[in-house]
Amino acid sequence: MGDAASSDAAPRLDAAPSPAPAGRTALQEAMLRGPLLKPLLHLAVPTTLVLIAQSLVGVAENWYASFLGTDALAGVSLVFPVVMLMTMMSNGGIGSGVASAVARALGANRQDDANALVWHAVVLAVGIGLFFSILAWWTGPALYRALGGEAGALDAALQYSNYVFLGSIPFWLVNLLAAALRGAGDVRVPALMTLVGAAVFLVVTPAVIFGFGPVPAMGLAGAGLAMSLFYVGATLWLLRYMASGRAAIRLVRGPVEARLLRDILRVGLLTAVSTLQPNVMVMVITGVVGMFGVEALAGYGMASRLDYLIIPVLFGLGTAVLTLVGTNVGAGQHERARRIAWLGGGLGFAAAALIGLAASLAPEVWLHAFSREPAVVAPGLDYLRIVAPFYGFLGLGFVLAFAAQGAGRVLWPFLAGTSRLVISAGAGWFVAARLDAGLTSLFAMVSAGLVAYAGVTVVAVLAGAVFRETAPRRA
Repeated sequence: MGDAASSDAAPRLDAAPSPAPAGRTALQEAMLRGPLLKPLLHLAVPTTLVLIAQSLVGVAENWYASFLGTDALAGVSLVFPVVMLMTMMSNGGIGSGVASAVARALGANRQDDANALVWHAVVLAVGIGLFFSILAWWTGPALYRALGGEAGALDAALQYSNYVFLGSIPFWLVNLLAAALRGAGDVRVPALMTLVGAAVFLVVTPAVIFGFGPVPAMGLAGAGLAMSLFYVGATLWLLRYMASGRAAIRLVRGPVEARLLRDILRVGLLTAVSTLQPNVMVMVITGVVGMFGVEALAGYGMASRLDYLIIPVLFGLGTAVLTLVGTNVGAGQHERARRIAWLGGGLGFAAAALIGLAASLAPEVWLHAFSREPAVVAPGLDYLRIVAPFYGFLGLGFVLAFAAQGAGRVLWPFLAGTSRLVISAGAGWFVAARLDAGLTSLFAMVSAGLVAYAGVTVVAVLAGAVFRETAPRRA
């Protein structure tokens, strides 16, 4: 799948590009010509800010739930991994497929195909969203019980989950439509919509949780309902906006074409599967750390939270690289696409390495914000001193993986994620649990996994497996 020829590739253009076809926007022209850093930052910064805002909303929701008691807080925690999985699959999985397909179509000046891809994204969102709703309602009790939920915590999880997944279809619609806009280079509209929605959500959520005036107190069910209502409102606004003709791409209802679905899914399916890899890896590593006691688990949890704070920066940068690479690959400018990949990968390496260097030199600054108990802090210190110096490789591999998605070749990012999973979780479990080598050896395997993750993608780009040209396919 990942090595399939890019459907929109054309002969290489190492010299100055030919005059642009009519119909391209000023931003699309900037993506295809001139300096690379300015359009890259133009696309990356708004998305990064939005992701940070979403993270803060999640923290606020947990804070609200804490006022309802321990059971409510535990219930939200049980549902959180499932919501995060759906978020990653819609934004970074199928969403990457939508963004890549739209970017390549516009780069090749196939405006009609780009517009038609929006409708195909809607069809996919409805189908996948309905599947998630049914699956969550059907398997929710067994799933949350398997994760450790019981009695009041299980009841709280089901109250919250049932209302959250009531909005699965609008959830997928918003994320896939936003991905289509990002693929067209429009990051401002999704950013503004999300920031406004986050502000409204922060005000409405406590009102429906605790009650306000005529609004009854709904507890955790109110938090789930508020989330679903936000996505319903955002869906209606986005559908109207994209049908109005004001966007760079337009929503026009039409027949579902197999070739356009393939163009989305040949990137989106394997990328969606790839989103499972880091979740499985974290689950395995957490289980191994738990074998060393609750203090070790707490210390590892505190330290590894820093990993998640890097992701919004890398995701914002990665989606920008995906759009730029996809547009240039669609236009046949493979050498420029390759330069974009290296520029983005370098920025990702620098940003993550800077955070990692600071964390490894002064880990107490981060850990003491959570605990000062020596038995808890000690394993956290080991993690940050061993793993944080290698964060740069996470940034490099992460952004190059998005570049490969933009080029329409996702086998190599999948193999890179597989190598990280095997080394970090598989080898880490073996040395720590079977060889009794201790936590430091486990954390050393986590670092080795990051190096392998970056190494596979770097070798693939250097070998020409990502940006190679093929005969153009007729539209």
